[in-house]
Amino acid sequence: MKKIKFYFSLFLILFMGNEIFSQIDRSKQPESGPTPKIDLIKPKSFELKNGLTVLVVEDNKLPTFSLRITIDNSPVVEGEKSGLNNLSNALFGEGSKNIEKDTFNEEVDYLGASISMGMGFAFANGLTKHKERIFELISDAALNPNFEEEELNKEKEKLITAIKGDENNPSSIAQRVRGVLAYTKNHPYGEFQTEESINNVSIKDIEDNYRMMFRPDNAYMVVSGDVKFEEIKKLVYKYFSNWKKSKKELESKIIQPIDVKKTEINLIDMPDAVQSELSVMNITDLQNNSKDHHAALVTNFILGGSFNSYLNSNLREENGWTYGAGSSIARNKWTKSTFRASTSVRNVVTDSAIVETLNEIHRIRNEYVSDKMLDAAKATYLGNFIMSTEDKSLLADFAVNIKTQNLPEDFYETFISKINEVTKEDVMRVAQKYLKTDNLRIVVVGKGSEIAEALENINYKGELIPVKYFNKMGEQIEKPVFNKEISSDITAETIINKYIEKIGGSEKLNSVSTISLEASVTIPGAPFKPKAIIKEKSPNLTSMEMSVEGMGTLMKQKFDGNNGYMEQMGQKIPMENDQLESERSQKGLIDELYMDTTTMEIVSLGPVDGKDAYKIKTKENSFKYYDAESGLLIMTEESTTQGGNTITSITKFSDYREVDGILYAFKREINAGPQKIEFEITSVIFNEEISDDFFK
Repeated sequence: MKKIKFYFSLFLILFMGNEIFSQIDRSKQPESGPTPKIDLIKPKSFELKNGLTVLVVEDNKLPTFSLRITIDNSPVVEGEKSGLNNLSNALFGEGSKNIEKDTFNEEVDYLGASISMGMGFAFANGLTKHKERIFELISDAALNPNFEEEELNKEKEKLITAIKGDENNPSSIAQRVRGVLAYTKNHPYGEFQTEESINNVSIKDIEDNYRMMFRPDNAYMVVSGDVKFEEIKKLVYKYFSNWKKSKKELESKIIQPIDVKKTEINLIDMPDAVQSELSVMNITDLQNNSKDHHAALVTNFILGGSFNSYLNSNLREENGWTYGAGSSIARNKWTKSTFRASTSVRNVVTDSAIVETLNEIHRIRNEYVSDKMLDAAKATYLGNFIMSTEDKSLLADFAVNIKTQNLPEDFYETFISKINEVTKEDVMRVAQKYLKTDNLRIVVVGKGSEIAEALENINYKGELIPVKYFNKMGEQIEKPVFNKEISSDITAETIINKYIEKIGGSEKLNSVSTISLEASVTIPGAPFKPKAIIKEKSPNLTSMEMSVEGMGTLMKQKFDGNNGYMEQMGQKIPMENDQLESERSQKGLIDELYMDTTTMEIVSLGPVDGKDAYKIKTKENSFKYYDAESGLLIMTEESTTQGGNTITSITKFSDYREVDGILYAFKREINAGPQKIEFEITSVIFNEEISDDFFK
C-alpha cells in the first residue's frame, strides 16, 4: 500500500522539545563569576533501637515537609526469578493490611500528599499540618504491606508485555547485552528478566523478598521542611519503632567482572536497525571515596560529559554522524563498575564512529587538556554543587552519603577545593588509569549486512580489531549468514507478483479508488496517545491528521496532487521540492501495481525479525522487504535528505487482516533516527466517497 510520508520526527521535536531549544549559543562556555560561599548545615540526627537512622533538616520557608527512607542494601542475584524486585516494587505501597488500595489512595489525594515506595526506598510529602496522618499512612503501608495474588498477576502481564515490546528495540537490546558482556548473567547488573523468570515469581517470593530487603538496620530516614526536631522524633518513635529487623542476613556475594584481554568488537545483528547503537567500555574500580573521585568527574566531563566534550564535538558537531555522544565513569561500592562512551550513528558511518571514539579516548590519555576546557569542567561541577546546596533537604542526603559511601566527614565541605585542585596532569593520569585502550569492549547493535564487513576491516594503530558475534541474549554465536543464495527463478517481478496475488489480486486492487483509515498512535515518552485519521485518493492525494482528545489537532499533512504542506502548532510548512516530486510521481494507491520491475534489483535474501526476506531496491535509496515464505511486505527502508542531514526511515508492517477481500497491514511501526512511532489501525474503509477539496 502507498506509504504516507509524514514527518513525525519533526513533529516530535517541535511538540516535545519546543521549550528546550532556545536562543543560546552552546558553542561558548558561559563565563563563570566568583565562587560563592556555601553553608553546609549539618542535620540533627538520632537512631532507633532497630537500627533506623533518622536525620532532620528544619527549613521553614514553606508549610510543607518531605520524608524519605533510603535502604542501603547490596544488589543481589535473582537468578531464575529475575524480576522479583521489580514485581515487589510494583506491589509495595498499594494500600496495607489495614486500608485497602483505593481507600488508601483516595485519602492520600484528599490530603494533597504523595506516597510511594519500593524495596529500597519510601517517600512521602505533603502539608506540614497533615504530617502526623502522613506519617501514619506511610508507616502502615511500609510495615503492613498487603501483597495480593490478583495484583501480582496484573503486574506480571505488564512486565511481560514490556519485555515483548523490547524484543526488537535496538536500544533495549544494547542495554541488556552490555550488562551481560560486562558483568555476566551471574551478576546483579548482568542478569535480565524474561517471561519465564517473571512467571517463576510467587506471592511467597514477594513476601520473603520484602522481609529480606525492607529492613531498618540498613535504613536511613531523612525528614526535611517545615518541621521541628523534637516533633519528628516523637512521630518516628510512634510509627517506626515497631519496624522489625530481618532475621536473615542479606547475601551479598558478587562475582567481580573482568576486562577482555584484548580490545574487541562485539556485534549483535539487528537486520532492521535504522542506526547502530555503539558503546565503548571497560571495567573500572572507582568509588566515591577514592582519591581519584574529583579528577574522574572532571575527566569524564571533558571526554563526554557536556555538549562541548571531545566526543560530542567530534561525532556530532564536526562530522554530523549523531544527535549526541557522551560518556560516563560509574562508581559503585559493591562491585567493580564500568567506563562507557556511547552514541547512535547511521549504519554507513559505524566503523568511522568507532575509530573517532577511540581517537578521542587516546587523545585524553595522551594529550594535556587545554586550560579553557579544564576551567569549564571545573566551573560546571562547582556550579551544580553550589546550586544543590540551596535545597536544604539535600544536606541530609549528604550526611546519608557520608555514612553509606564510606566518605570522609569533610567530603562535602572540601568538595569545592578538591575540584579546584584538579590539574591537567590529574586528568591525564586518571584517563590512563580508568580508560583502558587495550582492554575495550566495543559493543555494536546494528544491521550486520551493512556494517559487518567494515567492522572486520577496522585497523587501529596498526592492528585489526577482532569481531565476535552475539545474539540478543548476549550469547556468543557464529557469524550470521547475512546474504543467502537466491534461486535463479526468483526475480523482482516474481516477488512483486506474489505479493499482489497474496493481498487480493490485481483486479481487486485496481478497483480501490480511496482508502480511509483510523489509527491509535503510540509515541514513546509522550504523555498522550493521539488518534490518526488518514485518507488517500487515487492516484496520489493524501491527508493525515493527528489529534488528542482535549487538545485538538496536533498536526496535519495534506497533498492535493500538486502541492502539499504540514501544519503543526499553527505553523504551516510547505513540502520541499524533492518531497513534492516524490508525491507527484505516485501513480496509484498500491505501489506494486505500478512498479517497473525491469528497473528493480534483488539486493539480498536475509533475516528480518527472524524471517528470511527478499530485499528489493525499488529506486535510489529506497528498498522493500518481502517475506520469502508468505510473500507479504514486511518492511520498507528509505533515506532522504532534509536540511543537509540524511535521515533513514524504516517502516515495519504486520498483523495483516482481510477487509473486503484485501489483506491489509493493521500494525505499522516507523523508525527514523532516534524517533519511533507505532500505528495500530482500528478501521479500514475502501472506496469511500471523498472530494478532492478535502486534500487542500
